[in-house]
Formats: sequence, C-alpha cells, structure tokens
Amino acid sequence: MSRLLRTSHILAWLFLTGASLAAILIASFYLYLRPGLPSVEQLTDIKLQTPLRVYSADNRLIAEFGEKRRAPITIEQIPTIQLHAYLAAEDSNFYQHMGVDFKGLLRAAIELVTTGHIQSGGSTITMQVAKNYFLSRDRTFIRKFNEILLAIQIERELDKNQILELYLNKIYLGNRAYGLQAAAQVYYNLDVNELSLAQMAMLAGLPKAPSAYNPLANPERALIRRNWILGRMKELGYITEDAYRLASAAPLTAEYNAPDTQVDADYVAEMARADMVQRFGEAAYSDGYSVTLTVNSANQQAATTALRHGLEAYDQRHGFRGPIGQIANPDRPVDELSRELGMYPRLEELYPAVVRTVSDENNQVELLARSLGPVTMSLDDMKWARRHRSENSTGPAPTKPSDVLAAGDVVYVTPKITDDTETVPATQVLLTQLPEVQGALISLNAKTGAIEALAGGYSFSQSKYNRATQATRQPGSSFKPFLYLSALERGLTPATVFNDAPIVFDDSEQETSWRPENSSGRFYGPTRLREALYKSRNLVSIRLLRDIGIPYTLDYIDTLGIPTNNMQRDLSLALGSGLLTPMDVARGFAVIANGGFDVQPYLVQEIRDSNNEVIYQAPSVILCESPCQLDDIPPSTSDAANIRVAHRLADERSVYILHSMLRDVVRRGTGRRALALGRTDIGGKTGTTNEQRDTWFSGFNYNVATTAWVGFDQPTPMGRGEYGGTTALPVWLEYMTTALDNSPSAMMPQPNGIVSVRIDPVTGERARPGQEGAIFELFKEEEAPAPLEPLSTTNGGSLDSNGGTPSSLPQELF
Repeated sequence: MSRLLRTSHILAWLFLTGASLAAILIASFYLYLRPGLPSVEQLTDIKLQTPLRVYSADNRLIAEFGEKRRAPITIEQIPTIQLHAYLAAEDSNFYQHMGVDFKGLLRAAIELVTTGHIQSGGSTITMQVAKNYFLSRDRTFIRKFNEILLAIQIERELDKNQILELYLNKIYLGNRAYGLQAAAQVYYNLDVNELSLAQMAMLAGLPKAPSAYNPLANPERALIRRNWILGRMKELGYITEDAYRLASAAPLTAEYNAPDTQVDADYVAEMARADMVQRFGEAAYSDGYSVTLTVNSANQQAATTALRHGLEAYDQRHGFRGPIGQIANPDRPVDELSRELGMYPRLEELYPAVVRTVSDENNQVELLARSLGPVTMSLDDMKWARRHRSENSTGPAPTKPSDVLAAGDVVYVTPKITDDTETVPATQVLLTQLPEVQGALISLNAKTGAIEALAGGYSFSQSKYNRATQATRQPGSSFKPFLYLSALERGLTPATVFNDAPIVFDDSEQETSWRPENSSGRFYGPTRLREALYKSRNLVSIRLLRDIGIPYTLDYIDTLGIPTNNMQRDLSLALGSGLLTPMDVARGFAVIANGGFDVQPYLVQEIRDSNNEVIYQAPSVILCESPCQLDDIPPSTSDAANIRVAHRLADERSVYILHSMLRDVVRRGTGRRALALGRTDIGGKTGTTNEQRDTWFSGFNYNVATTAWVGFDQPTPMGRGEYGGTTALPVWLEYMTTALDNSPSAMMPQPNGIVSVRIDPVTGERARPGQEGAIFELFKEEEAPAPLEPLSTTNGGSLDSNGGTPSSLPQELF
C-alpha cells in the first residue's frame, strides 16, 4: 500500500471519527436541550403585547397605554413588495431553506474565528421568530443551539407565510414600535399599504439594528442601509432598475408620530385606564384590549374647552401675577435661548416664551416662544394684565407694554385666534398665564347614568388630581334642591310660607353665636318656598330644615343615593355645609332630571379583546316604577341578563313640582344667564359658599344633567363678586351650548295627580275668586289649598274650580 493511500485512509478514519464525535455531541446536545424546548403550538396561542386603546362613543381615539406600540396585521394585508424588502434585507432564501441557513452559520463562525466577533449573525427569519417568541437575547452557544433546534421544529409545523406573519408582527423597529404596522404609523403616520417603496425599504432596514439604522436618530446611516436594501431588491429581481433609481433618490421623510389621539380627554382616559387595571391587572397594558367609553367626542372636547375658558376668564379678571421666570441676556442666539426655554413646560395651548425686546414706542413686544419660534405681541394682546394685588384688588390697566413686561421675562403665550376661528399669522400671540384656580365639569345622561363628558381640571399634565370625582367640597346652595325635594315629600308645597327674618343660634359650649344671612345681607319677610328657592334665600332654607327635621332630611337624601357621611348634623346643612364631590352633585341632579329614578354613573360602554370580540357590554338601563315587575321590562330588550333596573327613589309628582321651581331659577332667579340658551326646558341651581370659596352651577333638562364647579384646590376666597352665576355658570353654559345643539326640548311629562291652583302670592293660600294679583301654583291633588268664599261675583260669570273666571285665567305660574 502506497504511503499516499495509507495517509488517505488515516484522514478518512479521522474524518469519520470526528463526524461521529460531532454527531454524538450534537445528539447529546439535542437530547439534553429537547425537553426544555417549548411546543410550537404555543405560537398560535401567544398574545402579542398590544397596548390598551381607549375610544370615545363615536370611535375617536382618546388614549393609548402600554410600553409597546403594536398593531397586529395578517400577511394578506401586507403588500408583496414590502415582504420582498424584508426578505432582501434579512433572508433572501427564506422560502428555500428548512429554517436554518447552514452557509450563513458557517460564515458567522468564520467571522468569529478571524475577527473575534460575529458580524452577520447567520440567523434566518425562522430563527429570529424562535428567538423573539421563546428565547432570551443572550449571545451564548447554548441559546444559539436552542434557536436552531426550535427553528427546525417551527418549519415542520408551520407554513412559511405563518412564520413570516409572526415575524413581521413581533420584531422591534425602534421608538416603541413593535411590528410592521406600528412602525409604519410611528415613522410615517401611514398604514402599511400606504407606504412608498423607499419607505418600505427604510422599515426593512430596521430589524438588524433599530438604533443604528433609525432614520430619526441616525439619518445618514439609515439612508445607506435603505439604499443597500433597494440594491438587493433589484439584484433579486423584486424591483426594476427605474424603481430602484427613483426610490434610492427619494428624500428621507420619516418623523416621529405619537399616537394620534383625537379627543382632549386625559382625565377620562385615566379613569378608563384605572378601571381596566382593576379588571385585568397589568395585562390591561399588553393584551390588546380596546375600550369604548360613553363620552361623545364633540361633547367631551366642549367640556374640556369650556372649563379651560372659564378658569382663564376668572384668572384674568384677577390680574397678572408676573413672569414665571427670567432668562439673562435675551438677545443671545435663538439656539441658546431655546435650550433654556426647554426648562419651562408647555401646558395645553400655553407656550413658554422669553421676552427679547419691549418697544413702548411701537406698542409691541418681541419674544421667542417654545415650539412657535419668534413671535410678537401688541399692547392690545395684554390689556387684561393689570397687576394682581389680592383676590379683591388689581392695579391700573396697562398703558404701554413696559407696564407689563421687561426683556428677559419668561411668560406664557397662546397663538392669537380670530373670531372666525382661523389662526392669524403664527407670529402673533396673546399674553396668558397658567390659572391657579381649578374646576370640574360632569355631564350625565339622566336616564342611564352614562357619563357624556367629564373634565377634572385645567390640565392633566399639570395635575393628575381629578376634581370631578375626588374633590370633596361644600356644595353651598346647589344642595338646596335636595332639601326642597325632601320638604315636598314631607307634605310642604311651593306655596308654603316661611319668614325670611334674622335668626341667631347660640352655642353655649363654644360661647359663640351663628347669625346666618342671605348673600345680599338683607331680609325679605314672609316668602313662599318657590320664591325662596329661585332667589336662594338662606334663612328660609334654615327654617325649612328646622321644620322638617335634620334626621328626616339626611335619611331622605341618603335614599336618593347622595352620600351623607360627610354632612353636618346641624342647621348649616341647609346651606350646603356638607362635603360632596362634583360627581355626587351631578348624580343627584340626574335623579331630579329623570323624574326621580336611581342613577348609577358609568364610563365604560364596551370592552373588546385582541380578537375584537366583545367581552363586556354595559347593561341596558330600564327605569322601573316601584315595586318593579319583570313584566315591566320591554320585550324588545335582547339580553335580559344584561339589564340594570333603575328603581324609583322619589315621588314623580314631587319631582315634577321641583322641576317647575328650578326652571324659575333660570327664568327669574340666580341662574338667569342660562337663558342665553334660548330654551324653556332648562332648570338648575347656583351655589356659592362662604367667602366665595366654592362656586357651582348644576343645570338639567329631562335628558341630561350637568354640574360645573370652580374653586381653588386649597379652599381660598375667590374674591368679591365671584358667585356660582359668574364663575361656574359660564362654564356650564359654554358646554351646554354644544351638548344641546339641535336637540329638541325635553321636559318631564306631567304625572297624574297634579293640579294648578290660583293662590295669593303673599299668604300662599288659595286666592279668592276675582282676587287681583293672584298667581297659579302647582300642587299635589291632595295638598291643594282649600277653596275660600268668593269676595264678589259682580260680573255675574260662573266660577271655575280654581276660583277664577275661565276668560281671566293667566297662562303663567307667575
């Protein structure tokens, strides 16, 4: 045997021995690792981490919660050219290999030996699926071997399109974007089927290194990577030469696009988020739930805007508190000033700006505003800015810009808007300031309790505290309708007379006296309850509470569902000295508005899972007389198990009479500003506490009840002249102008057992036939005043049952 042949045999045996040892080693690895490998079946059951999305009742996006932005799609929804872009970038042999590209792995091994580190990786798309769904990102040989085994297993059990779809929904593409569709929205604000070829190639370049090739963080490297992918697509025959040339010459158009929320409703969004976490725990943020709320986007935006306008109006009435900061040398380059301005946050439409020059000669101020750039402001744009001295005092009106501002001052400005809502040149701004006063607005569907709009403060980014549901404040006179309803249920009538006269209560233990007064400081003598309510007479309310009893009143209010645990057990209760949240007050007025039925406010209308299946639907609400029979439920109700029965809490006749009394608050009392709506179906009540610390207006018709509150977070006097009718009612009015737009009049139907009787306006007793100045009043049939003897019947006419001639009956209650 020749020496060459002998050497060949030795080499052959060495190769076989090495191959055998390698096979044994691989088999040992497989037997060792195989029990720990997950089942491929799990891939079809895995829930992609998809954020929680919150929508309005009319399907407008309110908010998105979750660390990962993701929008799963099917492979049928992805354009073929986009698939080709990813194949060209990541795995051009994807449809040919068995899950592992051994040539690629060998190339990676050689790179490791020759350079000391892996450059290309050698992973196929299938191996990336195995890694992304099941394995850690540790760069170890054990993890790589697991990846190879699992990729082969995946290829045996799933077809190629399934694998590619899993890959394109899982990959991280930078800027919190997970999956292709989310990346298309983040970088281009487009759906995946709307992208250009250049944009498709750009997204295909991101999986290799989302940071290094990110078009926002590193546009130059991203452009090189994009054009390389386009070249690969041309080489593989996916695109033509002309398409390559046009796409590679296209400019970069990527920019960051935050979730495109369409409704300004941060307080509502936070309520929905908390509700979902309570239901589903941390999975709420990642399991792809979508929540539809009861709020309408137009109403919600109107509520947010109305509250901000009302708080700004109060704030400006009390003067300018001065700049929020100072920046030295404001004539420095714009870039330097902009960096310093970055220390001051933008809040809603309030932009921080530094004053660069002040010209009294031209009545103009030049500023640099964050996000707006160089802007100007005239004297007219700051005329409101009298110097704030106290809640009751301001300085003189400014006559020149330097009376208000100086170079280097940092102030808030807002873009100037014309009356026709078109923005004037963006360089013109108005002087503003962040209000210190706060407020809330809640609007409820009176029949169902659905929250139609809610605003919990001026700015959620400034303060997360939701005053609509968390602030417990004294309701003042806005509490009186509940007291008067309890009196009507006790047998009193709108014609019952109480003396509006001084009253003193001595506290022997404290050696003090309480001398309550009307807001005017005057006393008006005998007053009917109707007049006392619409004129908000405090002394009448105190005597009324004393007459019907504090225990009875608190028990009755409790039956209405109004919490009484923070209410006074003394006569100050009549003036609203207890503590209620704006939501509590709104709910109580909704009970009045709907005729006396129970109201349970709710926000979540529907919840869907990641498969778009409805997993929760708010119950339908049925108003049901007590005792409520199942036969009363309409047969048209499809799901009898998903019904909430709202039982009657108050006598409908008492509520109907109270409606009439509260409409008079608007017609001729403290709520007259609400007449601007031009409607006859509106009732309501103002409320103002001692020293104007809390101001309220709650108003309603038969369908909707809305409450507005304005005050400081730490109860502080708001100043002379600041009452419910001047601070809270304008907020309510601006909102209701939108909420009731084009809606027909909605008044409570008159129930049986109500009579209208002419009475003496002074005594409240039934008027004698022919009595001048008599007025009509409403009564429950059994409580109507007894007829009196006629004074005379000189006209010879017959008298009607109410003591007047048919031809002379007035049509109004007054």
